[in-house]
Amino acid sequence: MKAKVLLLLFVTAVLAGVAGWFAAQHRHGSAGALATANGKVYSCSMHPQIRSNKPGKCPICGMDLAPIGTGQAPADGSIMLGSNVINVLHVQTQPVQRGTLVKTLRVAGTIDDDATRHRFVSAYIDGRIDKLFVNYTGAEVVEGQPLATFYSPMLLAAEQEYALLLSQKGNAALADHDRLIAIAEQRLRRLGLTTEQIKGVAARRGTNLHTQIVAPVSGTVVQRFAYEGQYVKEGERLFEIADFSTMWFQFDAYERDLAWFKPGEMVEITVPSVPGKLYRAPITFIDPNLNEMTRSAKVRVTLENPLSRSDAGQRRELLHKTYAEGSVKVEVPSVLLVPRSAVLSPGGRPVVYVEKSAGLYNQRPVKLGRVGDEHWEVLEGLSEGEQVVTSGNMLIDAQAQLNQGGSSPSLQPATLDFTEHQQKAIGDLISLEHNLSAALAADSTEQFNAIAATAGPIVEHVAGAFAESEQWKQTVAQIKTSSQFKPAADLKDAGRIFQPFAAAVVEVARRVRQQPAFAAVRLFRCPMTDQAYPGAPKTAMWVQTNAPLRNPFFGSEMIDCGAEVK
Repeated sequence: MKAKVLLLLFVTAVLAGVAGWFAAQHRHGSAGALATANGKVYSCSMHPQIRSNKPGKCPICGMDLAPIGTGQAPADGSIMLGSNVINVLHVQTQPVQRGTLVKTLRVAGTIDDDATRHRFVSAYIDGRIDKLFVNYTGAEVVEGQPLATFYSPMLLAAEQEYALLLSQKGNAALADHDRLIAIAEQRLRRLGLTTEQIKGVAARRGTNLHTQIVAPVSGTVVQRFAYEGQYVKEGERLFEIADFSTMWFQFDAYERDLAWFKPGEMVEITVPSVPGKLYRAPITFIDPNLNEMTRSAKVRVTLENPLSRSDAGQRRELLHKTYAEGSVKVEVPSVLLVPRSAVLSPGGRPVVYVEKSAGLYNQRPVKLGRVGDEHWEVLEGLSEGEQVVTSGNMLIDAQAQLNQGGSSPSLQPATLDFTEHQQKAIGDLISLEHNLSAALAADSTEQFNAIAATAGPIVEHVAGAFAESEQWKQTVAQIKTSSQFKPAADLKDAGRIFQPFAAAVVEVARRVRQQPAFAAVRLFRCPMTDQAYPGAPKTAMWVQTNAPLRNPFFGSEMIDCGAEVK
């Protein structure tokens, strides 16, 4: 009896399986016939998992469904967008044109004194400092001004010998008398006396025991080493004098930027200690020796530094060793230009999206040259006059990759752990986060706000799909809290709004991406998010449905900063 029951159950199971197989084949054949008969499959560009064999509205966002042929992306990689989608994504284009490539290089450095006008005053002979006329640093001195009185027995003897020879001039008994005077005078010069001081030796006739140490150049005393009563040795430093009438603005130019700097290029310089004044001067020198550690070279700009007068006295405008900033604007005429915002993945294989006709966009690889403030130089791949997408191209690129093969693997129906309703809700949520991330990576606050405005129905869909699940209760609450988007004022504000929502979706992705239906979902981590905006966490993660990595927290500034989390 037991064997008969088991046999009956086995036969019933087999019959049920065969019936199910025939039913599935019938449903599949009917759907294929509909799609083939109509000739086109329609899809929502914001939600590519939506498919229909006739025109209509997307049940999620209400946008018009656009035809995509037989469900496959066009062979040339083109993508079609409906007019509603173009408006929501704020797709904008600009023509490729020939013009002047402008590059502004911003640098930082210090104001230093002119090294060619820097002097040390040293002792030419052993002696003693008996009096100081300049006894503090910062004093302004002029050439020939007395700095100190100096007593030296050896110098005094040389002066007395010279004075004696002068007093005997004209004595025929002394052979070669003029030659002896010249030798004595040369000796005094070697001992540090100036021409004027040597002339004064004859007038004193050796009655003065001291000799004055005078300033060899005009300038500012930047260091004083001598004190009254101090005995000094030959060669010992007494004063350091720098001429601050001209100053050097020196900055480091990194190896990748050296091609832009040339002697004669004008530099605009601002100094915090002289607020409101702009200095303009040409580059005078570029050091040909690179610093091996920093891979940079010193660049020099010479500035005039006039005296400024006030009730408290006079001083130089530019102070020694102060911080300064400069900008150099370089122009390269007559090159083919494409806006920087039009180029995707410039660090790897650069591509742009070209508008072939209204709503039809084609991906085009390009070869780029130099990068300017707002444009790239185009070497190959584009022609003058072609329209390239400058806003919304990140989302078009994401859509193109999702459309490869008909639809994204991450959004295919699955029956493992989720109902079809739950599967669709998760797919919509991940798609929303991906689109928000792409808008930030494209540096578009406007796109971010437009996409964020569509978040309400998607989040409610997720909440409804998992309303009965206790395991998802906390995750859903986190999603609802973090998706209360307010319009972002700028990119930093948008990044601050996006980060907690991305963190919530990351937790969802961690739980579902082991499912075959979500195998294409990728997680990325930025290691320096705390530098993106005030109050940001040190590191942050986000979700993408395709590669390569596009950092939403830094955008074009550091588009490839981060790493994929496996």
